[in-house]
Amino acid sequence: MLPVVSAGVPAAGAVCSDGACPVPVSGEAMFSVLSPVPESAVKTMDVAPRLRTLDGKTIALVGGSFMANVTHPELKRLILSEYPSAKVYLLSEIGSAGPWPRPGVVRREKEEFQRKLREFKVDAVVSGNGGCGLCTPKETGSCIAAEALGIPSVMIAAPGFVRQAKNTARTAGLEDLRIAEYPGAFASHTRDELVANTRKILWPQVKAGLTGVGTLQKKGETGGREDGGSRPAPDTTRPKDDSFLTGTFSEIQRVFLDSGWTDGLPIIPPTEEIVAEFLKSTDLSPDESLGAIPPAQREVTVRHIAANAAMAGCPPEFLPLCLAFVEAMKQGDFRRPLASTHAWTPYCWLNGPVARQLGFDCGQGEISEPKNAMLGRFLNLAMINLGGYRVKENRMGTFGYLMPWCLAEDEAAALKVGWKPHQMQQGYSIDDSTLTAASAINWGNNLVPATSDGERIKDMIAWDAVEKSQMAVASGMPCTYRVFLLTEGVARDLSRVYSDKNALCRAVEEAARIPLAQRSFANYWGNPGSAFDPTRYSLPMHERRLGSKEGAGETPTPPWLGWTGKDRVETVPAMAEGKSAFLVTGDPARNKELCVPGGGFTTIKIQLPKAWDTLMAERGYEPLEKFRLKTDLKPDSPPSAPRRFRPPSNTGAYDASPDRMRMRMRR
Repeated sequence: MLPVVSAGVPAAGAVCSDGACPVPVSGEAMFSVLSPVPESAVKTMDVAPRLRTLDGKTIALVGGSFMANVTHPELKRLILSEYPSAKVYLLSEIGSAGPWPRPGVVRREKEEFQRKLREFKVDAVVSGNGGCGLCTPKETGSCIAAEALGIPSVMIAAPGFVRQAKNTARTAGLEDLRIAEYPGAFASHTRDELVANTRKILWPQVKAGLTGVGTLQKKGETGGREDGGSRPAPDTTRPKDDSFLTGTFSEIQRVFLDSGWTDGLPIIPPTEEIVAEFLKSTDLSPDESLGAIPPAQREVTVRHIAANAAMAGCPPEFLPLCLAFVEAMKQGDFRRPLASTHAWTPYCWLNGPVARQLGFDCGQGEISEPKNAMLGRFLNLAMINLGGYRVKENRMGTFGYLMPWCLAEDEAAALKVGWKPHQMQQGYSIDDSTLTAASAINWGNNLVPATSDGERIKDMIAWDAVEKSQMAVASGMPCTYRVFLLTEGVARDLSRVYSDKNALCRAVEEAARIPLAQRSFANYWGNPGSAFDPTRYSLPMHERRLGSKEGAGETPTPPWLGWTGKDRVETVPAMAEGKSAFLVTGDPARNKELCVPGGGFTTIKIQLPKAWDTLMAERGYEPLEKFRLKTDLKPDSPPSAPRRFRPPSNTGAYDASPDRMRMRMRR
C-alpha cells in the first residue's frame, strides 16, 4: 500500500481544489496524487519442490550463453562424479525454452522444450549462463518452463544479472527463482578460471538449489543499494485502495523517487484534477485497459497513461500521442532489445498534421526543443512505470542510457523532392497522424557529404551503415534495424537519382557489404556471449562457417575500400529488406545524414477524440485543417501484419558455441 505522508494538517473546514489542499501548519501545500504504477496481470506460479538427492535423477543442463561451452561440460562431469547413477542431457540433446512468452502468446520453442522435459522424464533443470541483458531472460525462460511443470531448476548468472534473472522470473509469476551466482564476468575469465570457479563456487550452489541441501550465495538478492547506500529497495507494488498518496510537494517527490517511479528528475504531481484534464483528450474510458504491457505484464489503463504524461510535464493534448506509444510498447520488434547491456534507448518520430498542430519541431536541434523533450520524457516514465523497466533489474545497459527523445519528419520537405513521408509508406494517408516507436544503440555521429552527386552520397550512406551496426565492430548481427535521417538538401540531391525512398533503400542495401574477413575477425574476437578456444576452433574455421551462414559471395569491392587495389572481394550483407527507414528531417541549412542503428520500429496511428477541434480551440490552437498537406502521391499498400523481420537461413548472427556447432554438423 502506498504510504500516506503528511507534514501538517490543513485548517478545519478547508476544501482542497485542483489536487492541492490549503497550506497546512508546516507551511507547505498538500497534494493528493494518483498512482502511476498499474497492477500486474500475471498469476503467481508455485515454485517446484526440491529433490532429496540427485541420485538416479535425470538432469537437463541447458543454455548456450557466456562460456556455457566450458561451464556446462564441467558441471556434467561433477554431477556424474558425485552421483554416478544420474543422467545428464545437454543443450544439444534437449534444447531450451527461450524467453518466457507474455500472456496470450504461444512460443513453439517453449512448448517443444516442455514436451522434451516430459518425454525425457527430466527431474531437474540447470540453465545458464546469464551474463548479458538479453541472454539472461532467454536462459531464465528454461527455468520458468521447468518450474511451470513442477520441475525444480537453478539459473546460473553473473553478479550483475542475478537481480535481472529474479525480476524475469517474477514477471512470469515465479517469486523464488533459485540462482547460482558466478564470481565475475564469464567472458573475462580464462578456461582454467572458469573450470575452477565451476568446481568450487557454482557446483555447490547448483546442488543446494536443486536439493535444498547447502547454501546459495545471497549477494545479488539484497534489498538495499548495490553501492552500500541507505536508500531502500524500490516499492514496485500498486496500492489496493483508491490509488492515492497524500503529502507535500517535496514529500511526494521523495516517495516517488524512493519507490523507483521517476527518472530521478522532479515530476509534476499527478493529481486527480490534472489527470482529468488529460482524459478530455481521448474518447476512451479512464479505466479502459490497453492490455498487459511487457515486460512486467502490468494491466495499464488510460488513467495510468495520463498520470505518467502529467508527471513528464506534457500538456493534456499530448495524451493521444502517449496512448499510441504505449500501444507500440506491446510490439516485440520494438521492445525486444531494450534489456540489453548494449543500451538501446527508446525514441519515437511523428508524422501527420497533429505533430505540426501541437508544435513539434522537425528542424535544427529538434530533439532538444521543449515539446519534443516533453514527449521524450514520457517515453522514459512509460518504460519505468507502465512497462516495468528498471535499471539493474531488466534494463542492463553497462554504461547507462541516454534520455529518450522525439523527432518529427519534415513532410513538406519530403513531398517537395517527390518522396512519400513515412506514414504513407506504411499505408496511411497524408492526413493521418502516426507515432513510430523505435530504439537506438548509437546517436549523434553525423555523415557530412562533400558532394551533391546522389550516387556518391548513396555510397557514403552505405558505408555509414556498415560502420554503424549492432555493436562497435559489427560483431553481433550485421543486418540490424537502422533509421537514416536526411536533411532536406541531402534528400534533394538523392532524389535526382532515386525517385522514391524505396529505390534509395534498395540501392543502399545492395551497396552495404562487409568484407567476410573483417566480419569474421569481429565476430570471432568479439562474439556476443561466447569466446572461442583457438586450439580447437580457429579464425579460418570461423570464417568458413560464418561465410556459409551469412550468404557470403564475391562482389565488387566496396568503393570505400578502393585503396586495397582489389576489383572483387568476398563480402556478406550488412542490411536486409524491411529493416530500414529513411526520414527527411533536421536542419534544412545543413547537409547531414545520420544512421541510427538499433531495434525494430512500430508505427501506430494516433487516435483523436471526436471533439478534438473544439478542445484544441479552447486551448488556443489553430484548427487541424490548417496543418494538412496536399499531394498527388498515393500511400503504399499497408502491411498485412506488423513487420517482423525473420532473417533467411544464411543471414544474421548465431550462437557459435561448440554444442550448437556439433548439433548443426550432425544435422
